[in-house]
Amino acid sequence: MASLNVSSVLVVLFLTCGAVMATKENDQIIKENNCESKMGLLCVLEAFTSIFSTGSISNKCCGELVVLGKVCHSALVKRTLENPLFKDLNPATIIAKSIQTWNNCLALIDSPSPST
Repeated sequence: MASLNVSSVLVVLFLTCGAVMATKENDQIIKENNCESKMGLLCVLEAFTSIFSTGSISNKCCGELVVLGKVCHSALVKRTLENPLFKDLNPATIIAKSIQTWNNCLALIDSPSPST
């Protein structure tokens, strides 16, 4: 019985350390790449709504998202998912919406503009 308790404690410690390491890794990426200052607040809110709720992102904000870069985009989404406020969300769904938003914005920015 004692070995079961020790095993349980070790599993909890392993999972906790893994979560803390993931958080620190995302925080380090965000800090090193100065991610939090590359987008305006309005665009941050639009991107957040399109990923974590139901909403769309404007062309202007797509441009800011692409300038932000995929590394920052991914790290910010992952760090948000680590926040206890979002514990009820399905991470796979959020990651899929994040990728879809990124790909849609990238395609929009990369597409040639129509001639006027």
